[in-house]
Amino acid sequence: MPLGSASASSAATAIPAALPPPRPAPRAWIVLAILGFVYVLNFLDRQLLSILAKPIQDDLHVTDGQLGLISGLYFALFYCLLAIPVGWLADRSNRVRVLSLACLLWSAATVACGLASGYPQLAAARMSVGVGEAGGVPPSYAIICDYFPPGMRGRALSLFNFGPPIGQALGVAFGASIAAAYDWRLAFISLGVAGIVAALLVWGVVTEPIRGGLDAAAARASTADRPPAAPFWATCRAFFRDPVLLRVSLACGATQFVTYGVLNFTTLFLMREKGMTLRDLAIYYAAMIGIAICGGMYTSGRLIDRFARRRRTAYAYLPAFGLAVAIPFFLGFVWAPRWPLALALLAVPTFFNYFYLSPAVALVQEQVRPHERVLAGALLLLVMNLIGLGLGPTFVGAVSDRLRPTHPDHSLQLAFYALAPFYGVAVLGFLWLARALRPAHLGGRP
Repeated sequence: MPLGSASASSAATAIPAALPPPRPAPRAWIVLAILGFVYVLNFLDRQLLSILAKPIQDDLHVTDGQLGLISGLYFALFYCLLAIPVGWLADRSNRVRVLSLACLLWSAATVACGLASGYPQLAAARMSVGVGEAGGVPPSYAIICDYFPPGMRGRALSLFNFGPPIGQALGVAFGASIAAAYDWRLAFISLGVAGIVAALLVWGVVTEPIRGGLDAAAARASTADRPPAAPFWATCRAFFRDPVLLRVSLACGATQFVTYGVLNFTTLFLMREKGMTLRDLAIYYAAMIGIAICGGMYTSGRLIDRFARRRRTAYAYLPAFGLAVAIPFFLGFVWAPRWPLALALLAVPTFFNYFYLSPAVALVQEQVRPHERVLAGALLLLVMNLIGLGLGPTFVGAVSDRLRPTHPDHSLQLAFYALAPFYGVAVLGFLWLARALRPAHLGGRP
């Protein structure tokens, strides 16, 4: 059965709305905690460059445009493109071992970032971080879906997706404190060492689950009766021919264009144009971003588990609603003259900006067969990160550099204003997805 028949697969694995979902084994929560910890380190390592942008600029004399390239396009090219062969390999091998080795590689590359003596060395180290992180998230998605049954995956994935906000919050608190007290290089080296320890923890504690063991269709079939994994290129073609998978990927990409464009330059913006210090960042911005994004992730995960069991269009309408609410508060954040008001206004879009992630991941994982989940997750990340992570920060940095000669004190503010229309593009993307999820397209429930 090819991936293109994902609607049938999804219907086969769906749980009737009248029945409560089965409960996961207690060990599943331990595995989720460990994978979540690795994801925290993954995102912390990824975002540390943007968190420490100001001291790095002062030391290595890099421009906003150069920062946008190494935190955006250069990183995303390696991260996204290598995620595809890594996902294909993980679907055919031990996913836990792939994750552990990837964590080891990106942690060693993080140490190398702290040892960089100039922009070329820093760029090479950042691209190496992307190589390692390519094997981090897609295997974790699939492992979690084999530890948690349908009907609980939205909640489990929302808890796993606490990794980015916790990693960002800890990165701000830890990185800014270390940079203020000692040196920005020490933050990279310390976190890299912590990641090496985490890689050993995954290798020694997490066990590989049975693929599709908790799915209704797979539970009725013996291991011998299960079809072999689909060929690599056939699976990729089927992914992009499926209107649901294609549209959710593009809508997520448009959303991440905004979220990464903002996230990768917010600390620099708050320090350079709003008067915030590293110590202020370590306390107030760290607390806000951790609470707001975690709240948005968990709320969206609970809501999608509740509403998607009745209407699949909830996978699209929930993110569209969140992004629409975020727009006026984002504009207020950019306008605010000083950082206390700016931070208060930023809390609202920070909460709603991430209503898309848990629904999107849950939809993709439910839409494909169990032994295609790592590759499907990697293809989702390929599209949304090439568009969002690759182009969002690059766009903001380039606009800021272009406007710096004429608006030296407010170039980032104007670049953020230029980013605002992409909120509308993202909302339209999810409404487009809703059309593909309606009964006329799926031949099933709305």
